[in-house]
Amino acid sequence: MDSLGDPASTSDMHTDYTVGQDNIEGRLGPIGFDIHNRVFVVSALASVVFIILTLLFPERAGAVFQAIVGFATGTLDWYFMVVVDFFILFCIALVLLPYGSVRLGGPDARPDYGYLSWFAMLFSAGIGIGLLFFGVLEPVYHANVSLPLGIPSPFGADGELDPAAIPEATALGLAGTYLHWGIHGWAVYVVMALALAIFTYNKGLPFSIRSAFFPILGERVWGWWGHVIDILAVFSTLFGLATSLGLGAQQANAGMNFVFGLEVSATAQVIIILLVTAVALVSVWRGLEGGVKKLSEFNMIMAVLFFFFVLLAGPTLVALSGFWTGLVTYVTEFVPLSAPFGREDDAYRQDWTIFYWAWWVSWAPFVGMFIARVSRGRTVREFVICVLLIPSLFIFIWMGVFGSVALDQLYAAPEISLVKEYVIDSYRPELSLFGMLNELPLTALMSTVGIVLALIFFVTSSDSGSLVIDTITAGGKIDAPRPQRMFWATVEGLIAIVLLLGGGLAALQAGVTATAIPFSIVMLLMCYSIVKALNGELRHRRPGKA
Repeated sequence: MDSLGDPASTSDMHTDYTVGQDNIEGRLGPIGFDIHNRVFVVSALASVVFIILTLLFPERAGAVFQAIVGFATGTLDWYFMVVVDFFILFCIALVLLPYGSVRLGGPDARPDYGYLSWFAMLFSAGIGIGLLFFGVLEPVYHANVSLPLGIPSPFGADGELDPAAIPEATALGLAGTYLHWGIHGWAVYVVMALALAIFTYNKGLPFSIRSAFFPILGERVWGWWGHVIDILAVFSTLFGLATSLGLGAQQANAGMNFVFGLEVSATAQVIIILLVTAVALVSVWRGLEGGVKKLSEFNMIMAVLFFFFVLLAGPTLVALSGFWTGLVTYVTEFVPLSAPFGREDDAYRQDWTIFYWAWWVSWAPFVGMFIARVSRGRTVREFVICVLLIPSLFIFIWMGVFGSVALDQLYAAPEISLVKEYVIDSYRPELSLFGMLNELPLTALMSTVGIVLALIFFVTSSDSGSLVIDTITAGGKIDAPRPQRMFWATVEGLIAIVLLLGGGLAALQAGVTATAIPFSIVMLLMCYSIVKALNGELRHRRPGKA
């Protein structure tokens, strides 16, 4: 069986289906192709139609996007919060129950990558542009505008700064940021990645999202039920990536304006997306080892150096103290911040939290498949704990330091703070990072580094996403012809462009929420399949093996 899994492992799920049996292979001139005859065609045609219609009718598209965002955040807010809270409880159960001892790939499997390379790939694929775009923006905004759990703003009704309100606002502003980037989101990724890993490595099924539904659908999973699941996964991935790419283009354009005076415009952002997509095509051509892995490791080194500059050049003790205070508050206020009902902080919960939960769900096929591909050989317990905690802790440190430095600048001199101007007064979120860097030494140099980091995150996200989408649309094959991956990298860039032209940030949010609504249901069903699969592994595990 042409699969990442081992069909000779302890599998209690038998099928005659072979990877690629429904594929069409051939050549168009010099270009070879190996595609699933329905998933690829429907996904590709629908993507092209969406791109064309949005370009032809941008105003109507913008109105539709706004309506989708309003429905998701205003009507389905409780649903998204309940779903993501459930994923956390599910992950905790996996760690505490005997399921945790099951090894991905069978009892004798060992990890394909060391911890450093594994964490680097998790870091670049699962975090991406968000660290740079939101690292300053969210702590400042939540502490002064959106006010999680109804805390009072340090800037009172008269606009005067109240020093007594600063400690609580800072702590809850950081805790509110940690909520959006911590274990809630990574629990979403765990569910997706674990389902793919179990059914591929342990059950010998194709490396495709539909495989996780074999316990529910049986052989029907290789028919139209499975096609629909995979097509939903393709669109969820495309729009989740497009949101990140659009935000990255906005931030890179803003940074270039800040440092070099380049005009901030839709045209400039389109050019940035096109140029970076071209670089991503080269990385896609080189593959996982030559492209994604090397870029991820380089990106992690650059990001760590950038982080230490901000930590050491800024008020170091204030930054570290802020990180810790925010972390303690996050832990103590975890339940109130996670509660779906009885809330009065609508601006924070609906405008921010619900968008994030939809964004994490929409990214789940992409990041989940990528995490699964690099996690063979880990036990379920090791996998869940590491994927939940290691990236979350890194994010907490990053955002705690960046947010604390920015908040210290804001409260020390609000009358001249660029952070206040960009986040609170005029709300230009793409400039928030550069507003903070303006108060540190080597502003121009470090702002340029920030731009480069954003662009590399852009490349690694597009690169990783293209590999994942190509795997889905190639019927689970991981060695399909490279031009197919390049096609999907191009489509991702084009969707990011049309969403920016069709309504900016609201359009990006709409693309995410529209795909996250149905796909969240798919992920809930996955939890049942995971339990069925793990029960089978425990029944058939050889004595003495862990």
